[in-house]
Amino acid sequence: MNPELALLSERVGRVLAARGWTMASAESCTGGWIAEVVTATAGSSAWFDRGFVTYSNAAKREMLDVGSDTLVRHGAVSEQTVREMAAGALTHSQAQVAVAVSGIAGPAGGSADKPVGMVCLAWAIVGQPLRAATRHFDGDRESVRRQTVECALGELVALLA
Repeated sequence: MNPELALLSERVGRVLAARGWTMASAESCTGGWIAEVVTATAGSSAWFDRGFVTYSNAAKREMLDVGSDTLVRHGAVSEQTVREMAAGALTHSQAQVAVAVSGIAGPAGGSADKPVGMVCLAWAIVGQPLRAATRHFDGDRESVRRQTVECALGELVALLA
């Protein structure tokens, strides 16, 4: 695994373990890469509860309770959708923290409004306001996905620090 991702996962584990908390992931464009990174860390079963890979809109609705109206009005790649994904991950897990991502990794699929490299992320932490952000990453499909994982976990550490 990428050494930077390994170190980031260890940091996530330390901050969660210090609180006795666990996390869940709700992933679309990363296809489970966040869950892969954290479960590659020895001892992560103490602080990682589960991951939801919800690539299709149907999966987002069925597994995470993302509203059909949200998907129709805003699309799968939107802050509104990832907010509902993160909230749904908390609802359908034992975790106190959830991170959600949905984006356009490319090389196709982008538009003028939502170009390749656009990723929406959300972080849900019990007792805190839900947060969401949109980022634009450069590079090929793998690079966009890797940067998404880095951003999702890095911001989680910052929010918990």
